[in-house]
Amino acid sequence: MTTPGSSAMPAGQASVENMFQSILSLLQQSARQQDIAELKNECSELRQANVSLERQVREGSLTNGHGHRTPGFMTPAAPSSPQLRAKSPFLTPAIPASISSLSTTQVHHPSPLGDNVLQSFSYGNRDIPGFYVVIPAGGAGTRLWPLSREGHPKFLLDLTLKGRSLIQATWDRLLPLTSAARTTIVAGPSHVKSIGEQLPDLLPENLFCEPGPKDSMAAIGLAAAILARRDPDAVIGSFAADHMISGDEAFLSGVAEAVEVARNDYLVTIGIAPSHPSTGFGYIRLGEKLLLNEAPNARLVESFKEKPDARTAAAYMSTGRYRWNAGMFVTKAAFLLRLLKEYRPEMAEGLEKIGEVWDNVTKRQAVLDEIWPSLEKIPIDNAVAEPAAAEGRVAVVPATFGWDDVGDFSSLTDLLPAEANQPRILGDSSLVLTDQVAGGIVVPGSGRLISCLGVDDLVIVDMPDCLLVTTRARSQEVKRIVKKAKDAGWKQLL
Repeated sequence: MTTPGSSAMPAGQASVENMFQSILSLLQQSARQQDIAELKNECSELRQANVSLERQVREGSLTNGHGHRTPGFMTPAAPSSPQLRAKSPFLTPAIPASISSLSTTQVHHPSPLGDNVLQSFSYGNRDIPGFYVVIPAGGAGTRLWPLSREGHPKFLLDLTLKGRSLIQATWDRLLPLTSAARTTIVAGPSHVKSIGEQLPDLLPENLFCEPGPKDSMAAIGLAAAILARRDPDAVIGSFAADHMISGDEAFLSGVAEAVEVARNDYLVTIGIAPSHPSTGFGYIRLGEKLLLNEAPNARLVESFKEKPDARTAAAYMSTGRYRWNAGMFVTKAAFLLRLLKEYRPEMAEGLEKIGEVWDNVTKRQAVLDEIWPSLEKIPIDNAVAEPAAAEGRVAVVPATFGWDDVGDFSSLTDLLPAEANQPRILGDSSLVLTDQVAGGIVVPGSGRLISCLGVDDLVIVDMPDCLLVTTRARSQEVKRIVKKAKDAGWKQLL
């Protein structure tokens, strides 16, 4: 019983207060649920947008806001494949090797990857008279082991599953500027048969077999010595067999401009606009413009830089005066031999002796056996490019195309398409099951099922005879495992 003046609340008023509290609580809970629902809806829309974006990138339909296709490194332009989808990166001779050349109606748009002031170099007829292509095809690609082996290196593999190997794609890409009669390949004895099977249009006399690996100077110098004998005015362009290019029109334009510069007695390289401060590539420092009417973008090379650390690479990018060194060189064959005679006279003398007898099959082998083992093993950069640059004899054409040397599984991962929050798969995707797995790459090469649960950014290469498991962050170090396998007696797997 309450007394007069008591603060006790009447029963009816208490029940009304409780009711309002309940209503307020329900409203707050409803608001929270609505917020959560809206958040979930936004997340769902973002996921759908991301999937759509990745699909556009894979299909090459993404534009940069100005109506130009974005080149990027996700989907390098490659020839269409005669088959819908290859199930393995290992090609067989049964795959048709000839495809139609690029349409002449395509238009080149400078890429945002490059220098904004670059002009689109106008070259009339695609075929450049007197221009010879040299494709050095060497190396085992040890950082892509066990996918790439000494007997079947990465340039023989179809790393985009489009039905063409890297060397076939290189051949296809350069053919519009030259012809099969002026396209040559330098390779070792163990790869001659496979190259011939993959490139049936390659003339036998244009496949130069080097007795043993002597690095890029000997390989390119051998081709220069042979071609200078066949055509004293030959302009040669050296392009690695195992690189990927996106933006074929920009590539062809850059090479054509480099040929014009080379005719003025320069050793010309093509500088790739860096997309990130890479520590895995060498760099070129741009010098003054050459001011050649026929080559508006060409500059002198001020210097070549070795692979830098991360801080130095970032400093290079901030200046805007550096390009990646992709090892592409264009020059007169006779001019290259002249440079070599100045900086490496013994090597030049040996290569010219080989060139003199190369097309005489009865004399070739004896001269090779005598001279080749004594040739210096040295890259073209160290042998002639660096000293010639110091004397103002090396030029660079800044590139406006995307490029990657596919040097390890991490870079290969970036070049393959993938579903949202899924690893890239090089091979038959039905052989890979994943749950809560993001990033990384899986190569199902053994034919058995690979299942992954709750792991991110792994590299899993499952071959019939061995298995590699590492992380993308350590993929540059795969060659260490290759060395250990060799030391442990597993040479048959290398």
